[in-house]
Amino acid sequence: MKEKEKLIIYQTFPRIMTNMNDKCVPWGTLEENGSGKFNDITPKVIKSLAEMGVNCIWLTGVIEMATKTAFPGIPADNPNVVKGQAGSPYAIKDYYDVAPSLAENVENRMEEFETLVDRIHNEGLKVLIDFVPNHTARCYHSDVAPKGIRDFGADDDYSKFFSPSNNYFYIVNQQFSPDFDLSAEGEESYVEFPAKATGNDCFTAFCGRNDWYETVKLNYGFDPGDHSRHFSPVPDTWLKMLHILRHWCAKGVDGFRCDMVFMVPHEFWNWVIPQVKQDYPDVIFIGEIYDVNLYRTFLDYCHFDYLYDKVNLYDTLVGIEKYNLSAAQLTSCWQTVDGIGDSMLNFLENHDEVRFGSREYADDPMKVVPSLVVSSMMTKGPFMIYYGQELGERAHDNEGFAGDNNRTTIFDYWSYDTLRRWYDGGKCSARKLTRHERWLRGLYKNVLTMCNSRAALREGQFFDLMYVNLRNSGFNPHRQYAFLRYTDKEVLLIVANFDNQEVKLSLNIPELAIGMAGIAECEQTAKDLLWGKEHKFTINRDVATELTIGAMDALILPLKGLNQGK
Repeated sequence: MKEKEKLIIYQTFPRIMTNMNDKCVPWGTLEENGSGKFNDITPKVIKSLAEMGVNCIWLTGVIEMATKTAFPGIPADNPNVVKGQAGSPYAIKDYYDVAPSLAENVENRMEEFETLVDRIHNEGLKVLIDFVPNHTARCYHSDVAPKGIRDFGADDDYSKFFSPSNNYFYIVNQQFSPDFDLSAEGEESYVEFPAKATGNDCFTAFCGRNDWYETVKLNYGFDPGDHSRHFSPVPDTWLKMLHILRHWCAKGVDGFRCDMVFMVPHEFWNWVIPQVKQDYPDVIFIGEIYDVNLYRTFLDYCHFDYLYDKVNLYDTLVGIEKYNLSAAQLTSCWQTVDGIGDSMLNFLENHDEVRFGSREYADDPMKVVPSLVVSSMMTKGPFMIYYGQELGERAHDNEGFAGDNNRTTIFDYWSYDTLRRWYDGGKCSARKLTRHERWLRGLYKNVLTMCNSRAALREGQFFDLMYVNLRNSGFNPHRQYAFLRYTDKEVLLIVANFDNQEVKLSLNIPELAIGMAGIAECEQTAKDLLWGKEHKFTINRDVATELTIGAMDALILPLKGLNQGK
């Protein structure tokens, strides 16, 4: 990846992405439903993603998790504290190992993973994996940890709710007693005494179905009882996590999407990230976070490279699509993160959110154009898509534990028709895609490649045009959003239309924008970079620019600069 290249991330579940079983059954076992493998992600698959503009692959569900499936030499976990047949990828039972279901040869599973990392690197792409610091599976044990590395909890004092040297929190003298039956599945009940706190900070023995009952909270030296901090000497959990991060960096991983970073003390991140970067200076840390008031703390003090911008830009785009929120609210999104916008990771889908085309969101993947253009082109920061998003996957299957919830499952063994037809046994072909799916994938390819092929998007400045158009009778600021991206050699005018009908609008471009971007004031002809249609218009500080934009569409127009003459 070039130094100034915008990060375009493709999040994928190897377990599902390349699974070709077209006869999956709800709650199906590995034997019934099958699983994709590391080896299925061939150079052809990686090249196909690269050709779509992707330069970084986030392999989700790679680290070994608790599961109901037994493998040679690896017993199944107690099914009463596992979600789904496959298990949650965020209930880690061995931080040093990879999921055996992803290997063709279980004994060689780590070698197969390392070879996949090499294949991705050979195509010029980066590799991200999850780092889950806040919690483990209820039963943690590593059978491949380096010599001398003790399991989490192996040396804990169970008689104390909190001890600075403990890895977990214990509900002293109480057995784990959730509000559901711990003997409902399998031959043995699940027994835990004393009970441990769950990963979502349920500090009692009596969690419920809606708690993260399959996980247990890790202790980083913060006592939730009296809110005291015990960070000196360095807590054992900190030292263990530092070793784990270095372990994966040594295997060639380029970065980590860090789960629920705000649930771990800030002081840990301030300590651990610089130490990892001392040995691996280019490693990327992306934080999952849901509080804009903490953004600057996690970038400055905690040393993260990028943060999710879910509760700011993503939620605003959802509001525009679903609740008739004014598109003018997008201005407040960049203002909220002014100065740090290029450190925000934008997206329209990921494993936690509903699919864009699902009933719960847009109910039509073809309506994605304005949201896609705004989310990917407002900043120089990373943009991420979720596997199958480029094919319009709507997540209307009832897979088992996940149910029909407008999301693709992270708990079940499954396969999706959209992805099967694209993967096509490894051919990565459009041959079996519908006309609409081909159109959609072509759209994503155009947008994602443009993010790096056009200097104005890759490294240019941003100018919001809304302030001079809020009272413009020829422009509807509630359904359209307009901005410039520019360098000293290139200017792009971008207008997104969130309306369900075609609009003819008059756009004011102020003197300040013309001067800052170096735009030539004259009659211009330009081909829209999105669809290739030619547009004729006038740029003048005193005369509005007349444009026509289709329903749920966008325009990306290159403008003549002063150095190009009039």
